[in-house]
Amino acid sequence: MRNDRLKMMIVAALFAAIISVAAQIMINIPPVPFTLMTIAVMLTATILGKKYGTLAVTVYVLMGAVGIPVYAGMKGGFGIILGPTGGYLIAIIPAAFFIGWYLEKFGHTKVHAIVANMVAVFIILIIGTLWLKVVADLPWDGAIKGGMLPFILPDLAKAVVAAVLGIIIRNRLVAAKLI
Repeated sequence: MRNDRLKMMIVAALFAAIISVAAQIMINIPPVPFTLMTIAVMLTATILGKKYGTLAVTVYVLMGAVGIPVYAGMKGGFGIILGPTGGYLIAIIPAAFFIGWYLEKFGHTKVHAIVANMVAVFIILIIGTLWLKVVADLPWDGAIKGGMLPFILPDLAKAVVAAVLGIIIRNRLVAAKLI
């Protein structure tokens, strides 16, 4: 069992690295850039589950917080967490936990994965937008227009892709006894 735990910790670290790379694929539209980080987070949680998916996402957030340039635009540092986009970064941790929890409770099917990932999109967008409103001292309509509305449809599309691919990849990894 100890080898399985070590193997999964290594896999979680690999997924943290994948999230770091995906965060660099971006369209910079202030105040919040469009990135592939969210699809990587959703894939990670769908494939690895509650424990190791959340671990991978937490490792990613902590790597950036300590200054490793893994956030969008090769940025890092605790100042990013305290800035306008910090809420989105913090929110990916409970979002990953939710996806893993939901799938472990209701089953690793494509339909359940789509539901879990779509709910996770709203966890990220709501927490991120609340944080953006407070930190940037924006009115509600400004925070929602800048930090939520432009992301709903693209993020829901990413949720469906992450769910379908995540279940396919997870099933293959489980069948090969790799996770």
